[in-house]
Amino acid sequence: MERSDGAGEGELETPQRGYTDATEQFAAMNEVLLALGRSASDPDSALDTIVDSARRLCRSDAAHVYLINGDRFVLSSWVGVPDEVVAYIAAHPFRLDRASLVGRVATDRQMQQIDDVLADAEYGRQDAQKVGHYRTVISAPMLLDDEVVGVISLWRTEVAPFDAHARTALEAFATQAAVVVRQVHLVRALEDRSVELARKVDQLEALSEVGEAVSSSLVLDEVLTTIIMNAVRFAGCDGGSIMEYVEHERAFTVRSAYASDRLLERLRGIKVDLDTTLVGRAARERHPIAVADLDDVELDIHLRLLHEDGWRSMVAVPVLRGDRIVGALVVRRRTPGDFSADTMDFLENFASQSALAVWNAQLFRELETKSAELEIASRHKSEFLASMSHELRTPLNAVIGFSEVLLERMFGELNDRQDEYLRDILGSGRHLLQLLNDILDLSKVEAGRMELEPSTFSLRSALEYGASMVRERAARHGIRLSVDVEADLDTVESDELRVKQVLVNLLSNAVKFTPDGGSVTVTARGSEHEIAVAVADTGIGIAPADRERIFESFQQGRRGLQSEEGTGLGLTLCRRIVAILGGTMRLESEVGVGSTFGFTIPRRVPIAMPEADDEAGRPMIVLVEDDRASLDLTSAYLDGLGVDVVIARDGDEGLSAIRRHVPAAVLLDIRLPRTDGWEVLRRVRADDATAAVPVIVVSIVDERARGLAMGASAYLVKPVRRDALVGALRDVGALAGAVAASPGAEEAP
Repeated sequence: MERSDGAGEGELETPQRGYTDATEQFAAMNEVLLALGRSASDPDSALDTIVDSARRLCRSDAAHVYLINGDRFVLSSWVGVPDEVVAYIAAHPFRLDRASLVGRVATDRQMQQIDDVLADAEYGRQDAQKVGHYRTVISAPMLLDDEVVGVISLWRTEVAPFDAHARTALEAFATQAAVVVRQVHLVRALEDRSVELARKVDQLEALSEVGEAVSSSLVLDEVLTTIIMNAVRFAGCDGGSIMEYVEHERAFTVRSAYASDRLLERLRGIKVDLDTTLVGRAARERHPIAVADLDDVELDIHLRLLHEDGWRSMVAVPVLRGDRIVGALVVRRRTPGDFSADTMDFLENFASQSALAVWNAQLFRELETKSAELEIASRHKSEFLASMSHELRTPLNAVIGFSEVLLERMFGELNDRQDEYLRDILGSGRHLLQLLNDILDLSKVEAGRMELEPSTFSLRSALEYGASMVRERAARHGIRLSVDVEADLDTVESDELRVKQVLVNLLSNAVKFTPDGGSVTVTARGSEHEIAVAVADTGIGIAPADRERIFESFQQGRRGLQSEEGTGLGLTLCRRIVAILGGTMRLESEVGVGSTFGFTIPRRVPIAMPEADDEAGRPMIVLVEDDRASLDLTSAYLDGLGVDVVIARDGDEGLSAIRRHVPAAVLLDIRLPRTDGWEVLRRVRADDATAAVPVIVVSIVDERARGLAMGASAYLVKPVRRDALVGALRDVGALAGAVAASPGAEEAP
């Protein structure tokens, strides 16, 4: 039977019909090309365009594309197919066999046509024909890299075979559909990769949060809370806990939990044994162990508590550092079910990355304990030295005094041997007194109790004083002693007594270790901010191996005989005193040529402002910080600056304190509970009452440009040195005598 439109094989083609067919084919191909150009963003639309164009160009009643999925076909795109037929094909799909034309085409890998499915003895899908009422069917394989990925098919509800033009067009449409399918595969692969990348980014963010927790706080419980919170969140679980391994007990103790406040107290009351629990087994075997349903396993002491609290599935992940067990990570769900391999890999990697955080926090805790013990020991040592030194002074005073009285012949003449012995006693007594004085000074320095008494004095006079103290001994040994002070170097502001103490020590050493006939030269040079003093001698020099050791207590290096006079504390004290004065010491030496000991100190020693009698006259600083260690450190920096400090531990509390006090300055962290530092800064600048208050950001978050743009007066990135913090406060006018800097200034160097 032929169609009335002349689509059958027997129709005679006319020039007009050929022109019309070519025009339609060109228009259809143009539509398809445009659709292919958009296929990257909408591949399904491109496939629909191909199907619609194939139907129109080939003059069929319906067109549809099937994609291969296993051993069956899935109807992917269609036009002209009634809804009930679509539903029937979905419920009764064509299979990859010869019962249907699409199955034959996919198997034979070539285009085929059935002129009348009712007359084809091999056609086995009469059920579908009865629903769709199609008679003539033509299908072409969609080949992609020589693989059949689908079939494009047309049908007519009358017996009207498709002509050569239709077959050629359908073959082209099959090729284009294969391109779209490739595009679909690429888009889906890209989407899968995007999802995977987003998941990896989330995981990196979780690890980054752990890293930031370690950088900003070494308090173990804070670090552990951050770890378990991120592990639970990115593993898609409902709760979890993290345990610390106690090696001498061979057991784990629960330190922190997430979404398990009620359970946490019960978990903290048990010991999770290494040898008898699932957590211990995971640590011994060094890999995660998952339980899909706690109802199906034998419950140890830890699992029993979880089960009683309503938890149904869990994963135990060991936290390892090398061969050492550091702890364990446990994530839990309220529902039973397996954990994916991806989740297990993430948890294992997360535990591995978290091991360093836990290890560092443990070391920090041990360090805090040891530091506290050392502080106590140091205090006891200082108290003992002070007590013993004072106790020894009384008898020592008698030894020195009576020796001097006897040597003055107040009670009669002495023979030569008696005179010699008394002079030895007097010299030894004075040496012991100097040793006691040095020990007391050193103990004060170590205990932080050496207080400076600053004044303005002539450096030249101080140098001359030091030279006068050793001039007699230098003259006895023929040692030339000279003082060279820069002409315009006049006064300095420092502790005159301590500067002289350092000078006398250095000059005494120089004369002591310079052979007869040598020379000792004192030079002083200055700049706008500091002075440099050097004591050079032509003595025996110091070997490289001894240049650091001579600054240790009771050491003289190998510069002289063990019986050489001296306490062995002079250089130790000199370096400590110079450090307290805000300077540094240096040493240059060459064996057999001589040595130069020098020190550099500020022309003005940083001096804490005296406390005002009226507290209302003291500058007020609001410190907004939630980390305990940072609070302690910043408070120590501010101690002695003559300021009152108000502490706020979150953003809301900080805003309230700033509005209440309108302080001289605000020290603001960014990572804060409740309201973060950025919002605090914005609100301070937006409020007319506080807009002029200088805000110095002190945070581990390194976003200086953003902070200055929002109106921060200075931006300091942790860790922050004391001089940088004090400099920033001076720059913004928060300390007495400072000139305020405009908002947006950089921090002090």
